[in-house]
Amino acid sequence: MESVEDKIALSSCCCSSRFDDGYAMLEWIAQLGFKQVELSHGISIQLVPGILKAVEDKVISVASVHNFCPLPMGIQSPMPNLFKPSSGSKAELRLWNRYTLETFAFAKQVQAKKVVMHSGSAWFFFQSPVPRLMRWLDESELEEKELASDPQFIAIRDQVISKIVRSSKKRYKTLKKSFASIEAAARENGLELGIENREGFSELPLDADHAAFVKDFSIEEDSPIRYWHDTGHAEIKALYGLLNHEDRLIETKDFLIGYHLHDVSESGKDHQEIGTGIIDFKMLARHIDADKHTLVLELSPSLKVDALLRSRDYILTCLS
Repeated sequence: MESVEDKIALSSCCCSSRFDDGYAMLEWIAQLGFKQVELSHGISIQLVPGILKAVEDKVISVASVHNFCPLPMGIQSPMPNLFKPSSGSKAELRLWNRYTLETFAFAKQVQAKKVVMHSGSAWFFFQSPVPRLMRWLDESELEEKELASDPQFIAIRDQVISKIVRSSKKRYKTLKKSFASIEAAARENGLELGIENREGFSELPLDADHAAFVKDFSIEEDSPIRYWHDTGHAEIKALYGLLNHEDRLIETKDFLIGYHLHDVSESGKDHQEIGTGIIDFKMLARHIDADKHTLVLELSPSLKVDALLRSRDYILTCLS
């Protein structure tokens, strides 16, 4: 029987930029003691031959891939929002569809069963209101933990969210069509698609809509569209007072398929060593089913190896 430790995957985002050989990259991750990996959205074309050979040689198993993977030709750094499924441009939608289907084909090649998806964003004819909010945050002397209860922040936050909501309505229609257009291909490749919660204010689905958006698809028994929970993104939104972290897990429990696990510092910086920040991982552990959910450590490439291993150990302690 596979142990819980063996089910914890490490995302290649922590190291892919340091390798030009996919085989060596996966060997490195396996030598750290990980039996599974998520191939993230920083996998360049040059890494692919080595990755395929390593999977064939059973160096490591691929638990999930993150759209777009591999990167579109000519792109050398992570750009998961390069093409958006919510775009008003038909040309961009075609490119999103093309490279998403290429990700599905690659996932099948590496025997992954789950694909993490981003969902575009609201669009503004003139100027997005988000930079104004971010400037206010930069200029204020508030600590991150004070934001959700500060009246001035709440007022400007709600103004911004109101504008985003209005601008997102047409984008939702496009987004639903985009995801509907790839459902058949996902089924044919034996894949589940995890719609990831995001940290950006204007990224879709918006926090108030996320559960309902996924539920609309998952009502159909054979729909591959599900929910992927990113712990750091959820905690950042909790700092802004836009959601309650545990409530999000409760409302999405019926269609949650995986986790990106990382911590958030007191200053609101994510992808940090697990156990060193503000996230309550013991609370999270109550909602994790290691037999059902894919568990991926999504950690910053700035962290040292010891921090990666401590993160895994901390999660294991919480799950024990």
